[in-house]
Amino acid sequence: MPRAGLSADRVVAAAADLADEVGFDGVTLSALARHFGVKDASLYSHVRNLGDLRTRMALLAGEEMIDRIAVAVAGRSGKDALVAFAGAYREYALAHPGRYAATQIRVDQSLVADSPALRRTAEITYGMLRAYGLDEPDLTDAVRLLRAAFHGYCALEAGGGFGAPRDVQDSWDRAVDALHIALENWPRKEKKQ
Repeated sequence: MPRAGLSADRVVAAAADLADEVGFDGVTLSALARHFGVKDASLYSHVRNLGDLRTRMALLAGEEMIDRIAVAVAGRSGKDALVAFAGAYREYALAHPGRYAATQIRVDQSLVADSPALRRTAEITYGMLRAYGLDEPDLTDAVRLLRAAFHGYCALEAGGGFGAPRDVQDSWDRAVDALHIALENWPRKEKKQ
């Protein structure tokens, strides 16, 4: 029988909070059990194992992140949407490092299909990129470019990897400007006749 007061949602939320404090890799079932003052076995009524907990953390963090991005990009298109999207992404990554790390794990594709938050992420991201006139397979390539650029920048910034005296925000703004130019001038392959 599940311990009174514990639920899967409460366990996952506490794990996400712990991840922001100690890092994603520092979250263990033992650490969570100590947080709640229960034995490790008590948590297995709510999550199957550490992998299940991490997947649930990824889904929670992904939903939180896309909620912020959706608010930021609402009513915008083109460069304005890209700037808003990028800014919300970066703010979340820097404010919630453990949760953000959870969003970077690979999630089973069957769960992606069942997750409204992950479907919403794809809809918002692809919708923003369609304003640049992109279709498949260019949409997927552009999503990968943005994710790599945003993630790389945020990871370097969070880790103190930018040592030059130039303001990090100014560099971010220029990087987003460059991404906008790249998206506007996306290389098109001529269709074979």
